[in-house]
Amino acid sequence: MELKGKTAIVTGSGRGIGRALALEFSRQGANVGCCARSEKEIQETVALIEKEGGHAIAIPTDITQKEQVERMIKKVLEHFGQIDVLFNNAGSFQAIGGLWEVDPEIWWHDVTVNLRGAMLCCRAVLPHMMKRNEGIIINMSGGGFDNPFPGGSGYACSKAALMRLTDSLARELERMGSSVLVFGMGPGLVRTRMTELQINTPEGLRWIPVVKKMFDQKQDRPPEDCAKATVELIRIACPELNGRIFDVETDFNKVSRQASKIKERDLFTLRFKKGNF
Repeated sequence: MELKGKTAIVTGSGRGIGRALALEFSRQGANVGCCARSEKEIQETVALIEKEGGHAIAIPTDITQKEQVERMIKKVLEHFGQIDVLFNNAGSFQAIGGLWEVDPEIWWHDVTVNLRGAMLCCRAVLPHMMKRNEGIIINMSGGGFDNPFPGGSGYACSKAALMRLTDSLARELERMGSSVLVFGMGPGLVRTRMTELQINTPEGLRWIPVVKKMFDQKQDRPPEDCAKATVELIRIACPELNGRIFDVETDFNKVSRQASKIKERDLFTLRFKKGNF
């Protein structure tokens, strides 16, 4: 899919990776629905897009609230007439520490934003996409979705569950004969308000010291990397790749050439591997 003339929604687009996504989508010719809880921040994103000649609207939304999500989808449709891409970027990572140490309410808040929020956005946009029989949904993966993440169990659990939602939803759509596609995207380590918490708190330095080490060694990535990689994913999106998880280091030209082999071998997936012993 080429983004020119399309409409994309980016959750959590008031800053960081979400803002970079919204700006890049606009630069590719898409109209952009910007949503986040902070109206001030998403208005700033819209202003940046409009300054470059793009078209966007700001819709303050708490994605954990079903009614607010449905209202957001309705407003984008009223303004732009269609929705072609949904990027579930909004996330939370506040519970840092051993499970016996963290506040269970904060732990569950991370899961609620990362999993329930994305689920509600998918659920609200799907009737429109399925009726048109086209559209792409991208869910943001994150650290711990495929490996243990000591000190970040709430975030890791939510991202593992979100990636399982990604491939399960892809299979559900296929069963219905729908052409709507669903993918996961990993941004790499980006300096954001979320990752700053991991280097500026005792809990973060104790439990996730690798983040500060990587920042000190300049191994983090700018948020624009994820935005540009996402444009490439959207460009090559096809049924053979449906439900699969990619990241900023993916060679999307190679993936496109090998799409049939990737499907045959079931690569870029979240799977349980039994071993011989």
